[in-house]
Amino acid sequence: MLRLEHLARPGLAPVSLKLPTGACGVVMGPSGAGKTLLARAIVDLDPNSGEVFWKERSRAAMPACQWRRLIGYAPAQSGWWADVVGDHFLKPVAADTLRAVNLPPDAPTWPVARLSNGEKQRLALLRALAAGPEMLILDEPTAALDDETKERVEALLQRRLEDGLTLLLITHDKAQARRLGRHFWRIDSGHLTEGGP
Repeated sequence: MLRLEHLARPGLAPVSLKLPTGACGVVMGPSGAGKTLLARAIVDLDPNSGEVFWKERSRAAMPACQWRRLIGYAPAQSGWWADVVGDHFLKPVAADTLRAVNLPPDAPTWPVARLSNGEKQRLALLRALAAGPEMLILDEPTAALDDETKERVEALLQRRLEDGLTLLLITHDKAQARRLGRHFWRIDSGHLTEGGP
């Protein structure tokens, strides 16, 4: 279970919530409301206060790098530091994994400079999943995708949920929230409340 106790940072009022292991929680709200601030605070990318627990292990009791191996994060705008896609993966990406998100088997050989926003989103998702986190926070993972590709990505996420992955999904897509989510929150002006899409 992910448990937040009074997690706060500038722009985000204290947040307390529980997300059961193996479930998908959804955070919605208008642009600029604090959804990304919450995600970054959970993975400890920005200064924050309060307590965060994963399966009763305290974030404060372990190094940040160890915490981020347990709780992965795929931001809306992913980082790309090498020239070729495959250099961002520790191991080769299986062809069936690429096909699952509507990418061809040679995608790892592509130069990063040629990637569309949608290709970057899908590859960043695969990169985050390949790291093997127990929980993954996804910030607008399908915002740049067409309907068919979005369905494929959602099917992949559903399979990972069935395998025991815990997801926290940030999205503006109410239909997607209903398809994947089991627990729902909304952020307005930095204040989190419980409620469906």
